[in-house]
Amino acid sequence: MVRIGIIGVGFMGYTHFEGARDLSGAKVTAIATRDQKKLAGDWTSIQGNFGPPGGHVDVSELKCYSDYHQLLADPDIDLVDVCLPTDKHFDVVMDSLRAGKPTLVEKPVSVELPQAQQMVQAAAAAGVPLLVAHVLPLFPEFRFAAESIQDGRFGKLNAAHFKRVICKPDWSSEMSDFRKLGGWGIDLHIHDNHFIAHACGRPDGVFSRGMMQDGFVNHVHTTYVYKDGPAVSCVSGGIAAKGLAFSHGYELYFEDATVLFDAGTLAGEWIVSRPLSVITNDGKMAHPQLGGSGKWCGAFTDELQVAVDAISKNSSPGPLSSDTALAALQLCWAEAASIESGAIVSL
Repeated sequence: MVRIGIIGVGFMGYTHFEGARDLSGAKVTAIATRDQKKLAGDWTSIQGNFGPPGGHVDVSELKCYSDYHQLLADPDIDLVDVCLPTDKHFDVVMDSLRAGKPTLVEKPVSVELPQAQQMVQAAAAAGVPLLVAHVLPLFPEFRFAAESIQDGRFGKLNAAHFKRVICKPDWSSEMSDFRKLGGWGIDLHIHDNHFIAHACGRPDGVFSRGMMQDGFVNHVHTTYVYKDGPAVSCVSGGIAAKGLAFSHGYELYFEDATVLFDAGTLAGEWIVSRPLSVITNDGKMAHPQLGGSGKWCGAFTDELQVAVDAISKNSSPGPLSSDTALAALQLCWAEAASIESGAIVSL
């Protein structure tokens, strides 16, 4: 049984806690937070941009620490799950690695590229697994897309376009200052860069246009340069009208099929504008059955299961690879450099 200790009980800590209820071979046995109400099980202050608000949680069977160092010193914790705000990642992850604890950290691994590189290098030098919780490839529509690209079921991928846009978030004080998050070009768009690096491979360069504020990208249109690969592009950022709280999707153009998906929160309502659709050269269209638990936190259960299996069965970390997470962050900063220079930035 893999025993998980969660550090940070905000919205993502709550999401991971709920997702862990359905894990095979693992469970949450400890939490660490400085919030005394949360230590006592009152999580009613938690609210995110999806899923239900927090409630009252039975913590009687959990070890509850007010200092995360106590959790790191606990010999009964097999996997540390860091769900703190991004600007807290570096110090806590480095402490966890020094403690010899296999570590899962929420995305992005860091805003600062040198910090991210140092974390990945420290994990490799210590021989301690470092995983980064990039959940997008575990959502059913995106898992289908990644697997279709990687296994060639529809032939070669010729071109792809991805979309991820939001309005300025007002649901969380921690999300209101884009500077702490690296701009929407990191906090939001890193999902796309990670997915593209995971599914299509790391590109050779980027050419980007967009909007920057205080040195951070808040909206971006990028063409990913592959010398011998597909034509890939993406639009992402935080400049949509308030009624468009969130929207994402993709268009994938394979040799033998076109695969489409588009959904988002428009005027307060979740709308699937285009359900996952596979359109083939014989003129037919199908909507693949994706399975899954159907729970609001189901993709996070799958994400945590990958992490648990990686440390207990020595299986591949897949989309949770820290190397892929680092590549995604490098892409974000390359895009900023491309916007500023007006030129292709090689990687």
